[in-house]
Amino acid sequence: MNNSIGKRLEQYTTKRPQEVLVVTLEIGDEQDKIAIFKGFSSSLMRPTAFDPDVPVIPDGATIIIIDRIGSPYNPEAPRYIKRGLSWEEMQALLLEVGV
Repeated sequence: MNNSIGKRLEQYTTKRPQEVLVVTLEIGDEQDKIAIFKGFSSSLMRPTAFDPDVPVIPDGATIIIIDRIGSPYNPEAPRYIKRGLSWEEMQALLLEVGV
């Protein structure tokens, strides 16, 4: 569980609290957008469980793209740091911060 995609992305945002990650992914046949900020994840398209131990990004989810946005996040005027990162590009950033 500690090495799941969601946990790693959450850990990244605790090490870079000036960033918000917006992750577009597929869970089964449905697409979702997840915002991750300061170690917490929340779906932007569906209800998020109150229990922080319930992963918002389940195992088996497919990452489509990841956007790095400066915080605070304003959905009407996001300040993009980098748009459209692939999972492979994000993994390099995760290694950079030791996650």
